[in-house]
Amino acid sequence: MTLDNRPEDTPEISGIDDLLGIFAAAEKPENEFRVGMEHEKIGLLEDTLEPVPYFGTRSIEAVLKQLIDRLGFVPVKEHGKDIIALVKAGTAISLEPGGQLELSGAVLENNHQTCRELTEHRDITRKLGEDLGIIWLGVGHTPFASKEQISWVPKTRYDIMRRYLSTRGKRALDMMLRTGTVQANFDWSNEADMVLKMRAATSVTSIVSAIYANSAIVEGKTTGWVSERQRIWLSVDRDRCGLLTFVFDDDFGYRRYVEWALDVPMFFIRRDGRYVESVTGMPFRTFLEHGHDGHRARISDWEDHLTTLFPEVRLKAYLEVRGADCCDRDMNCAFPALWKGLLYDRDSTEAACALTKDWSIPDRQQALIDVARHGLGASVRGRPMRDLAHELVDIARDGLAAQQALNAHGKDETEFLVPIDEVVEDGRSPGQVAAKLWEGEARGNIRRLVEHYRF
Repeated sequence: MTLDNRPEDTPEISGIDDLLGIFAAAEKPENEFRVGMEHEKIGLLEDTLEPVPYFGTRSIEAVLKQLIDRLGFVPVKEHGKDIIALVKAGTAISLEPGGQLELSGAVLENNHQTCRELTEHRDITRKLGEDLGIIWLGVGHTPFASKEQISWVPKTRYDIMRRYLSTRGKRALDMMLRTGTVQANFDWSNEADMVLKMRAATSVTSIVSAIYANSAIVEGKTTGWVSERQRIWLSVDRDRCGLLTFVFDDDFGYRRYVEWALDVPMFFIRRDGRYVESVTGMPFRTFLEHGHDGHRARISDWEDHLTTLFPEVRLKAYLEVRGADCCDRDMNCAFPALWKGLLYDRDSTEAACALTKDWSIPDRQQALIDVARHGLGASVRGRPMRDLAHELVDIARDGLAAQQALNAHGKDETEFLVPIDEVVEDGRSPGQVAAKLWEGEARGNIRRLVEHYRF
């Protein structure tokens, strides 16, 4: 989720040290570590099962207006006109380009709170959906609609992305219009801690992607890929997507991330409430060094730029893990718990790194392709992905147990891993289960499949 309503009148960037300072300023003591969660839902009109349009009586706009009226959200509007997001007390609801409804949750202490937040959001959006005749799906790719059937959210940022990314990768518009994901955000204490967490997350992101692979059906047909969403990301824009393999280099730190980001082409800058698109395609480094059309690089330009980078694991003012398809409520609740167990206990973080220490860079890159195709049926260097997933979940469980974040009943966060345990024990990613359902008892019964995906 990205809201382009941050202040524009920030200081000009005087040099790279200013950019390094943004990451250094994000450091927190461990007792202030928090977790945030984001997830995207795909809407269908209940009677026709067509995509929900942005405008109309039964529409995304209508849902947003109901959330304003019933829950007191404050609208964020494009040029004072179309509602493109809602904000309230540290929580935001925003829209992906194809109208996917995204909850960007508050910064919370533990997964008891994140799951409660998600459940409350699920309940209210489900009730609104019933009132408006809209069904929400927890899935990594819309299972029925073509790109042509989906209306674009009226947001200038997306118009710019649409024009640029369509020149960069053949699946860019699929990514924008038809995919849904679940993500989680975490803190670091210092540069060394950031490096360790980035390496651990990058090391095992393909394993997590296999557990969450949930987009095997596209336009009513199984594709032979368990995660079409992950497959799509392989063909979006190599400049800003994929694995950041330099995190494994000895000199990785804030500066290496900054140097990489400086060389990624820009989408836009914002001035006086408007987007300046003439910078599109210009590396940020060029803009920083030479300016453009009388504009000089500001801190806000850099912060905007960081939101246009889409690696599997990325840095902003927090570390964001991104490699999962959206699933049902229980699996979505499990997602930040899994990562919290891996990233907020040092022994577990080091164990996650060690789990794939014998993988080469080509192994890591190939793993993303293989899990997109085979999910938990993939293997790396002869080891079944299912076995790796078993071990990874055990590492996360140990990490959560060590953290002892208890709810009012004295239970720690390991309870949230139960849905993942069930998936791994079964040996099939959610997408494999859906594909078997669609090719078997639900063949030709679209509503049976919709109920399977219903969020």
